[in-house]
Amino acid sequence: MTAPPVPSGIHATALVDSRAQLDSSVTVGPYTVIGPHVSIGAGTTIGAHCVIEGHTTLGNDNRVAHFNALGGVPQDKKYAGEPCELVIGNRNTIREFCTFNIGSPGDKGVTRMGDDNWIMAYVHVAHDCVIGDHTIFANNTTLGGHVQIDDWVILGGFTGVHQFVRLGAHSFTAISAVLVADLPPFVMCQGQPAVARSMNFEGLRRRGFSADRISAVKAMHKALYRDGLTLEQAKLRIAELTQKHAESASDVRMMLAFLNQASPHRGIVR
Repeated sequence: MTAPPVPSGIHATALVDSRAQLDSSVTVGPYTVIGPHVSIGAGTTIGAHCVIEGHTTLGNDNRVAHFNALGGVPQDKKYAGEPCELVIGNRNTIREFCTFNIGSPGDKGVTRMGDDNWIMAYVHVAHDCVIGDHTIFANNTTLGGHVQIDDWVILGGFTGVHQFVRLGAHSFTAISAVLVADLPPFVMCQGQPAVARSMNFEGLRRRGFSADRISAVKAMHKALYRDGLTLEQAKLRIAELTQKHAESASDVRMMLAFLNQASPHRGIVR
């Protein structure tokens, strides 16, 4: 019996399970293996020697480079084969030798990444992590389980993030930073363990923040890190900023929401 023809975008040496759902425009490189519970959207390209397994969904127009392992079981001894998921959005770039695990039954059961993220080589995303949009992870970034990364975060090379830690929007880590506490929005940090150094002013300018909004962020930094205030005193000071900086209302709300939700056990990076 003659074997069915291989779709033009899938290399003849790739092993794609017949139950996998791949849009007709998807391309798959040589020697890649794709499992039965995988769904890949239009325009996505998968490089050579990748393994995509588990209940894994990739959206449209993603670029997955060679030698990636996506959808592997969590590195959690409690995991017992439950059908947890990895969900990746649209227009993400995932460079070589990255490992993304599915979620675990000890959380929501889903590891999730949004849209327009730039993930460099050798990045590890553990089970139940939630990653927003427009982030950049430099080489060798490692996320423990249950980490939350909000939009526009930039992680320097070799950054390590402890499990259950959250990083607020527009925050930034220097090379080899180790985070064991929550990193508030806008804050730049450095060290092992990481300490706050400044705010991500240049990043905000590049994203079109007005001078008034940046002035409010500077005032937040002063309240949190320069004036010797307790966290509760700093939150009261930050709440007052909208009176002077009318454009900053959404930024103030985001900062206060983050601080109010910060772990009482880990605290915030100080």
